[in-house]
Amino acid sequence: MKITTVGLDIAKNVFHFVGCNQAGKIVKKKALKRKEVLFFFAQLERCLVGIESCASAHYWAREIEALGHEVKQIAPQFVKAYVRGNKNDYNDALAISEALVRPEMRFVATKSQEQQDLQTLHVFRKKCERDRTANSNEVRGILAEYGIVLPVGINHVYKALPQLFSQDANNGLSPLLKELLEQHYQKLQELDTHLAFYTRKIKLLSQTDECRRLQSIPGFGPIISSAFYQHVGNGATFKNGRSVSASIGLVPKQHSSGGKENLQGISKRGNGYLRTLLVHGARAVIRTQINRDTPLAHWLRRLILTRGKNKATVALANKLARIGWAILKHGGQYQTDHVTA
Repeated sequence: MKITTVGLDIAKNVFHFVGCNQAGKIVKKKALKRKEVLFFFAQLERCLVGIESCASAHYWAREIEALGHEVKQIAPQFVKAYVRGNKNDYNDALAISEALVRPEMRFVATKSQEQQDLQTLHVFRKKCERDRTANSNEVRGILAEYGIVLPVGINHVYKALPQLFSQDANNGLSPLLKELLEQHYQKLQELDTHLAFYTRKIKLLSQTDECRRLQSIPGFGPIISSAFYQHVGNGATFKNGRSVSASIGLVPKQHSSGGKENLQGISKRGNGYLRTLLVHGARAVIRTQINRDTPLAHWLRRLILTRGKNKATVALANKLARIGWAILKHGGQYQTDHVTA
C-alpha cells in the first residue's frame, strides 16, 4: 500500500521511520542510521513527512524537502498527546505521523540556512553579553569583600579596575589580588572584543532588503530587525500579525471556563529573546516619541494614562511585531505617522 504520511523520529545516530497510508494504517517501520536517511528518502515516493522541532530538525527538513517531499515540523509538546502505550522511538514516530494530519495542528516554520546563520550570531552575542555581565558582577562582589564598593554598571567596573590594580595605587590591596584583578580585566576586554565582532557582523548582515524595510519601523535597529527576520522569515508561515505576537509571547494568557472570558498577563511563550528585544525597542520609542504630535504618540499617551507605562510598553511591542509581519509578508516600508492638526 502507498505511504502518504511519515513520522520520523530524528536523533544523533539512529532515526526511526514509520510510514502510514491514507487511512492511517502503518505500512512500514524501519530504523535508519544517520548516513542512510537521505538515501532512503530519495527512493521513497513523494509524501508528507513530519518531524519534531528539536535539535537538527531544520537541517533535516531542508535536506528531505530537497528530495521532493513536503516536510512539516511539530513542537514536541503537541506530539506528546498522541503517544500511545510505552514510550519508545517507534511510538514517538507514530505519534508524529498522527499529529501531522490533524486539521488544527500548529507547525513550526523551517528556517533557511541564512536564518540559522543569523540565529547563531544572536546566540553567540547573547552568550557573550551574559558572560560579560556575570564577570563584571563577580569582580564587584569580590571587591566588596575588601571594602571596595563599585557603582552598578559595567562601565564603572572598566573605569575602576585599572586604578585598583595599578602598582602605584595605595589602596591596601595585596600584590596577588592586583595581579588577579589585572587578569580579570583582560578577560573583560577580550569579551568586549568578541561582542564588538558579533555586533559588527549582525549590522553587516542586516543590510538585506528585508532587514532594511524592517528598520523603517520605530524601535527597529539592526539587531532587532535581524532577530525578527530570522524568526518570522518572509511571514508566509504565519496566518496574521497576531500569530507572530503569540509566537513571541506578547498576547494575553487565557484561563476561561463556564463561558466566562478571563484574560491574564502576556503568555511569555515562544521566543523570549526576541520578546525582550521588542520590549526594549518599545521603551526606546516611548522615550523618544511620546511628546510628538503624531497618531502613535497620541495613542501611547492615552494608553499610558489609562493602563500605565509598563502595559503601554508591552502593547507597543505587540503592535511593532504585527507591523513587522505585515512588512515582511506584503512588502513596502513603515509609513511615518502624519502629524495631526
